Amino acid sequence: MHVGAPVSEKQFQAQILQLANLTGWLTYHTHDSRRSQAGFPDLVLVRPPVVLFAELKSEGGRLRPEQEAWLEALGGCETVGARLWRPSDWPEIEEILCNQRVKRAKGGR
Repeated sequence: MHVGAPVSEKQFQAQILQLANLTGWLTYHTHDSRRSQAGFPDLVLVRPPVVLFAELKSEGGRLRPEQEAWLEALGGCETVGARLWRPSDWPEIEEILCNQRVKRAKGGR
């Protein structure tokens, strides 16, 4: 990319996604965020053992307070958990959400 050329957020995102896919990352982007939680980052990138949340802005773009709050909260996390939850898992759900006790899941569950 030419350093001096203005790049839109959409173009920047496409470049990041292309590089992420070429280097083995799983990527997620909510295409229509109007019905999603305000401020959630634009991209989620995963390549074990790393999970990365990225908010994208053009050079002059400004971070909204909701975006800043999400980035601050996510940046303060030391544990990433991944779960498949069913109604029968309610005891585990309560343990995790009420006590913040996240154990490594067995078998990717």
